Amino acid sequence: MKHVARKRFGQNFLTDKFVLDNIIDAIDPEPGQAMVEIGPGLAAMTALILKRLPHMHVVELDRDLVARLEKSFPRDKLTIHSGDALKFDFGSIPVPEGQKLRVVGNLPYNISSPLLFHLAEFAHLIEDQHFMLQKEVVERMVAEPGGKAYGRLSVMLQWRYDMSLLFIVPPTAFDPPPQVESAIVRMMPVREQLACDGATLEAVVLKAFSQRRKVIRNCLAGMFTEAQIVEAGIDPTARPEAVGLAQYVALANLLKPAA
Repeated sequence: MKHVARKRFGQNFLTDKFVLDNIIDAIDPEPGQAMVEIGPGLAAMTALILKRLPHMHVVELDRDLVARLEKSFPRDKLTIHSGDALKFDFGSIPVPEGQKLRVVGNLPYNISSPLLFHLAEFAHLIEDQHFMLQKEVVERMVAEPGGKAYGRLSVMLQWRYDMSLLFIVPPTAFDPPPQVESAIVRMMPVREQLACDGATLEAVVLKAFSQRRKVIRNCLAGMFTEAQIVEAGIDPTARPEAVGLAQYVALANLLKPAA
């Protein structure tokens, strides 16, 4: 029986074999690795990964798709976690000693940003992440200072990950086709993260980009003096998108020094 994609779950199922093969090659699963897929859908990518791995985990919210997965794969091959990935404890997945978790998925457009921030809480447990997302979101994730795409998402994710856009996926690769292009992003937790209190950095970045057309001195008025902004190595007349990650971290450490 054909599964009808549900808009409320942001379902667009990848069907293009060439694109699927390229994604699997980019992920390069190897036996013995612990892998979890978010939103396996009709299991097009799941089936290909399981040709290279003896077992994997998936997190799926749609109960109809969970039932299809249960019928399609034996339990010793696929462990299904039925529930919301936004609330899922990725630290609960068992990982072989000395290894970390690998995470993959075609992330629903409507929850991509909150899901990325949820996953960031588990970055210390993760080896890498490969996701398909709306191209515009990936461009914001990997953006460098100085461009319009650079913002809160760029700073907060780049604090935790080294990221790269691997390739673009056209709407025709999906059923039903979305109205936007997609992209594959690779995310690898940074080996030496800049010391900083995450909540403080989030507060600084949120305030800075809430009025991104203003100069940074005015954006951060009430939180920092102009002297403090200069102390952090920032030109007070610069726009928020011109300020780099290290400088935002310096500002956060002025408010709450890293432990």
